[in-house]
Amino acid sequence: MRDPHARSGGSPSEPRRLRVPAVLLALLAMAALGPLAAVAVGQGGVIAQSAGNPPTATGVTMTAVPSPYSIPTTTTTSTPPPTKPYTVPTTTTPPVISPGPAGNPFATRGMWIWVLRSSDGGRLSVIAAQAKADGIGTLMIKSSDGVQFWPQFSARMVSSFHRDRLHVCAWQFVYGIKPAQEAQLGARAVRDGADCLLIDAESQYEGKYVQAQTYIRTLRKLIGRRFPVGLAGFPYVDLHPAFPYSVFLGPGGAQVNTPQMYWRDIGTTVTAVYRHTYAFNSLYERPIYPLGQVFESPPRSQVLAFRTASLAYHAKGVSWWDWQDAGAVQFDAIAGRAPLPRGPAPATALASLGRGAIGDVVVWAQEHLVSAGFRLAIDGIFGPLTQAAVERFQAQHRLAPSGIVTPATWSILLRFAPVSVTWTATKSGATATATAPKRAIVLDGGASAAVLPMPASARAPARGDELRGAPGEGYPGSPADGRPGALRER
Repeated sequence: MRDPHARSGGSPSEPRRLRVPAVLLALLAMAALGPLAAVAVGQGGVIAQSAGNPPTATGVTMTAVPSPYSIPTTTTTSTPPPTKPYTVPTTTTPPVISPGPAGNPFATRGMWIWVLRSSDGGRLSVIAAQAKADGIGTLMIKSSDGVQFWPQFSARMVSSFHRDRLHVCAWQFVYGIKPAQEAQLGARAVRDGADCLLIDAESQYEGKYVQAQTYIRTLRKLIGRRFPVGLAGFPYVDLHPAFPYSVFLGPGGAQVNTPQMYWRDIGTTVTAVYRHTYAFNSLYERPIYPLGQVFESPPRSQVLAFRTASLAYHAKGVSWWDWQDAGAVQFDAIAGRAPLPRGPAPATALASLGRGAIGDVVVWAQEHLVSAGFRLAIDGIFGPLTQAAVERFQAQHRLAPSGIVTPATWSILLRFAPVSVTWTATKSGATATATAPKRAIVLDGGASAAVLPMPASARAPARGDELRGAPGEGYPGSPADGRPGALRER
């Protein structure tokens, strides 16, 4: 930036010599320093000064040089304005993203990518060619870990795969420590062109109803209620009583459920993992898109059996974890048409709940019972009050009043929309429980919304971790490292 008072014409290097008074020399020196100071501020936002001489650039327009993850800003002062950490980056010119293929990105064959550069060297053209050869229509690529955005997910990368007629979905591993910031990073991936967003929430979110609520509400405020979101969580709901499934999959949450059904990692069969997963996950009434495994070298026959089972359960799409761990046998097994199911239809009955049950499925049942008109504590504990409410509900709907939420009871109960609950953190001992009815927080029958302390079941320990060998958190070999490096050119 030029100093408006600097003289034009002439060069300081000209050989012409003049005898100039000292006062005039001082004035010329000040005029000469003006444009240098302005340039220094304009380029770096910092003025070099000698001791005892304060900077004199107040009022000079300054453009700060942005960091890789910060928002470019313009201000009229030499002191940069304060910014909130982890705010969603914005630009004056949105990235130009090539349009992707039409259709539901979940309703296709999908492949998850953890580290892009570890998947065919990060060469986008090679990945695209391999995907099309194997009938893969959607790539699920990691975009962030906690509050660390991964630069491997970019508008340029999305556009490249879009031009090859591939869907690109972002997935983020979340911890619930700073849920609003995690939601902001999810929204950033959406702005970079993601066709859908997947939430990998696992044990770190157990017991965190308030944090899950903050994440979902912040996310929906940023991306809208209609943008496709999926939850990729534990497949065995009953092993995780404190996990807030009813928040992640409840009203306003994810529209799709993609449980991690890694039969080989769990140590069970394909048939058993489907039966157990569907019995509990189906209660949340979100379409289930099974997530199978190609890591740990499952044999071709098991991968094919998983695909066949997905057809038997009428799943409209299947995805696989993950590209960098799959070998030629696994890629071959997911390609082509899956064998059609034979024999009797698989068991699809919903799980039953009775006296003594604890967990989020009880929270889910209680939210529906309250919506159906019963005064009841929503605490995740299936005690005598919940049992009595179930018996009355069954009698009203001409079912045998067993007090057990049977599949027939679920089929009627789920016709009622769950009551909307705003969960709040409370001091120890303040959570309502069915064993302390005098302190229980009850809702008027037919209430549509309530503010409640976290359910007592949020403090229940997990009964197991079926995903003990599954990766995804952090970066391979160093969970705290969220910097996988840049993608390679095509």
